[in-house]
Amino acid sequence: MRYAIDAKGLCKRYGDVVAVSSLDLQVKGGELFALLGVNGAGKTTAIKMLSCLISPTSGSADVMGHSIIGEANMVKAAVSVSPQESSVAQNLTVFENLAFIAQIYGASSLEARKAADEMIEMLSLGEVRNRFAKKLSGGYARRLSIAMALITKPQVLFLDEPTLGLDVLARRELWKIIREIKGQVTILLTTHYLEEAEALSDRVGIMAKGQMLAIGTADEIKAFAGTDNFEEAFIRLASGKYCAKKGTFGDFGGGEV
Repeated sequence: MRYAIDAKGLCKRYGDVVAVSSLDLQVKGGELFALLGVNGAGKTTAIKMLSCLISPTSGSADVMGHSIIGEANMVKAAVSVSPQESSVAQNLTVFENLAFIAQIYGASSLEARKAADEMIEMLSLGEVRNRFAKKLSGGYARRLSIAMALITKPQVLFLDEPTLGLDVLARRELWKIIREIKGQVTILLTTHYLEEAEALSDRVGIMAKGQMLAIGTADEIKAFAGTDNFEEAFIRLASGKYCAKKGTFGDFGGGEV
């Protein structure tokens, strides 16, 4: 299998609104790919299509060799999602949340407890093991969400803005965890923190108005945009000053990208 994720011409429309337009994306196995864009760029919609939470309007994609259209169940068995919104059970403890998810995915009670213990150790959740989820700090809540996504042993992990709203220390702790799992699983990460994408990713894709504008390493993106600053490169691409169809920068008035 050449790619863990292989999308070709993937589109999603809601009436007259085009959320994602002709998305081509290839992510290699074990790669950490950061998908960037301002709010409304189409990042979350792309993840929902690739994880079979919603169906595309047109186009196709294979995830771990399985079609998101014809083999959705196979794709769902191979992937896991840690969404922006917390999906934990607030009145269960950290351990109970993890064991519950493991059992939902077919583990026996004994296997689920063992898997929960492993995730607690892996994501340094021991201090809050028996704390109710509703009592967790933002940083621990995000760790728990990622642990719940990892406990199913996915081949592809979608992390949708995992550090959103966290303080600097909590973000750096989560960076450490992401680095530790990097390479063991293919990761598609969305984030608004550009330094996060630059620090963690193997490659970056920048989207605007549902279209992919550029893909490459952080250095390649900077060279493409004609700057040595990654934030400036992102601004030049995402602000409507780049026309993907023409392949040029200019004053397009925020119109066609």
